[in-house]
Amino acid sequence: MAKANSAFMKPMTISAELAEVVGKGPMPRSEVVKKLWVYIKKHELQDAKNKRNINADDALKKVFGGKATVSMFEMTKLVSKHLS
Repeated sequence: MAKANSAFMKPMTISAELAEVVGKGPMPRSEVVKKLWVYIKKHELQDAKNKRNINADDALKKVFGGKATVSMFEMTKLVSKHLS
């Protein structure tokens, strides 16, 4: 059986800004991303025309460095700054 990537599953400390969206940590990066998508879908923040873009509400703008719209690829990079 293949061994899971322990670095990927390691619980991370979450910033206060990110905790407003995904809840209090620590939690693995994979769980943070999962909860982020739940939040995005629940609040209908995915762009209707271009599904790869996320339109940030006030809570997500804090996580996204003030940006109103980010691509899902850029989102991963921006969220990483809130994990330690």
